[in-house]
Amino acid sequence: MINRLFLDDEDMVDQIWRLQHMAYRLEAERIGFRDIPPLMDTHETIRKCKEDFYGCLNEDGELIGAVATEQEAPDTITISRMMVHPDHFRKGIAGSLIQHVLDLHPDVPLFIVSTGTKNTPAVSLYTKYGFVPFDRYEVAPGVELTTFHRASDSSQ
Repeated sequence: MINRLFLDDEDMVDQIWRLQHMAYRLEAERIGFRDIPPLMDTHETIRKCKEDFYGCLNEDGELIGAVATEQEAPDTITISRMMVHPDHFRKGIAGSLIQHVLDLHPDVPLFIVSTGTKNTPAVSLYTKYGFVPFDRYEVAPGVELTTFHRASDSSQ
């Protein structure tokens, strides 16, 4: 089950921080770039961010997957973070989190997400959920990000 995560809960912020560091360290290795912004976060920067977090908790209440979104305009939702605990890869958690975001915003015409071009599992996941490559740009020598767009079901 996916729930809204509240950033005024210190334990939840700690769980987000720990999960984020586990998941994004693996992405950093995969794409060859250690300066991924989520790895620079502190508990304080997470607590003060303006993102909406949703998470999947196991039966013990431990966070095993989370997604964060930002809505800077009424017509666009950006998936700003996607993370799954490495022990729970390939169990459908990331897909469930994406579907949850899409279901929460049926009237928003555009969803955006970015990932390292070399992050094949993430690229495959986003493509599976209807995201299409929109732009590629180099963030450091030899490190490329791909931005994906997806039109909502209601605008197709």
